[in-house]
Amino acid sequence: MSERQATAQGRMSTREVVVLAMFTAVAYVVMLLSKMLPSMIGFLQFDLKDTIVCIGGFLFGPMAAAVVSIVVCLIEMFTASDTAFIGAVMNAISTCAFCCTATFIYKKDRTMRGAVVGLASGTVVLTAVMLLWNYLITPLYMQGVTREQVAGMLIPVFLPFNLTKGGLNMAATLLLYKPVVTALRAAKLVPTSDSPKKGGFHGGMMLLGAFLLATFIVLMLVLTGKI
Repeated sequence: MSERQATAQGRMSTREVVVLAMFTAVAYVVMLLSKMLPSMIGFLQFDLKDTIVCIGGFLFGPMAAAVVSIVVCLIEMFTASDTAFIGAVMNAISTCAFCCTATFIYKKDRTMRGAVVGLASGTVVLTAVMLLWNYLITPLYMQGVTREQVAGMLIPVFLPFNLTKGGLNMAATLLLYKPVVTALRAAKLVPTSDSPKKGGFHGGMMLLGAFLLATFIVLMLVLTGKI
């Protein structure tokens, strides 16, 4: 490897670290703003930070998504969480289940189909994984609730909550990915080679995202008793 190539790779590595730090900061802010959204039974809070993490993962891969997920959850634990360490673990598992699944599939197929399949799969994996972890962990910090009671809540409470949470982040990712990447590319923070293959994100993606976002917003309002 020539000295020029090594220097170029070093600059790329630094740029990636800077961009991922930006994604981490934005994801934290979005997490704070998400606390204004309606919640289910107190600790089940809808959170849109997975959208930011997923966009970062689409750009830099599933490992980057995992790192950003864990860092944001740790910062949240020390600054804005009511559920301490257990809440941080559950948040990290939830975000990684959604974002790492979506970004892994998209990494293999950087097209609109790959994005939709990845995000839909992430929603399914998130829902399934959190049903298991809610069953295992919820009795440890939800005072006065037995594991049998939690088992009775899995289908009517935890399943629709996690499905809606994943759906909201899927829709928001479809809507925001193209504008965010375009802005980063204009600022020369993301190289052109990081853009998806021809046939990737376009108007159809935006329409799908808008439809899904409207659908899951209504579902969220129904689940939280707002309508």
